[in-house]
Amino acid sequence: MSQAVLILGATSAIARAAAAAFAGQGYALYLASRDRDELRRSAADLRLRYGVEVRYGPFDAEAIATHESFFRSVIEDMPNLHGVVLAFGFLGDQQAARDFRLGEKVIAANFTGAASILSHCANYFEPLKRGFIIGISSVAGDRGRQSNYVYGAAKGALSLYLEGLRNRLFPVGVRVITVKPGFVDTAMTYGLPGLFLVASPQDIGERIVRSLDKSADVVYLPWFWRYIMLIIRHIPEPVFKRLKL
Repeated sequence: MSQAVLILGATSAIARAAAAAFAGQGYALYLASRDRDELRRSAADLRLRYGVEVRYGPFDAEAIATHESFFRSVIEDMPNLHGVVLAFGFLGDQQAARDFRLGEKVIAANFTGAASILSHCANYFEPLKRGFIIGISSVAGDRGRQSNYVYGAAKGALSLYLEGLRNRLFPVGVRVITVKPGFVDTAMTYGLPGLFLVASPQDIGERIVRSLDKSADVVYLPWFWRYIMLIIRHIPEPVFKRLKL
């Protein structure tokens, strides 16, 4: 039986591309998101194109009380589970900085829900001493900027969580990779002002899968965002707080 990969947030553009790249390498897949109809269509397409086993089920990142039973059902369906890709997220808008009812949703979708489901994944892989977890964070989490600091704070927390998880799981041979995309041409970013160097989700998805063959623990996609964010992180605070970013 082929090794299987669980894709969380499987109906996003990046997740679809990553799922196709994994299927192209012969992995079985378990697709999870809130949209059951779209999951069914995606699963049928991947089975037809790649001839791999694809199963699917509903998953809500914000419904934390359901995560344990959800993950148990995944293991029952896919006892050969070898990896997890966490690809869900919610950008929100700048009103989230002024109305915490909106900000709470951004934090729950991008961090709290992620930490919850990843705890179950980590507890599964740790005693097996194998497997991988890929968490898609964002360059937005590298420094707080007025344009999206609630989203950035949630993604920054996710990056820190993944760092701690990596430190915990490295001794037992479980790989944890943090992926930090820059601007990607998806429905979440469509129409946003000030975007530049926008990457295709297909390219990002393929590079996410290829990151398993490399040694880096933190992967910026495309690669040049590592240097863009290095510059931004090193702008002195007295200067940075005056910038319109």
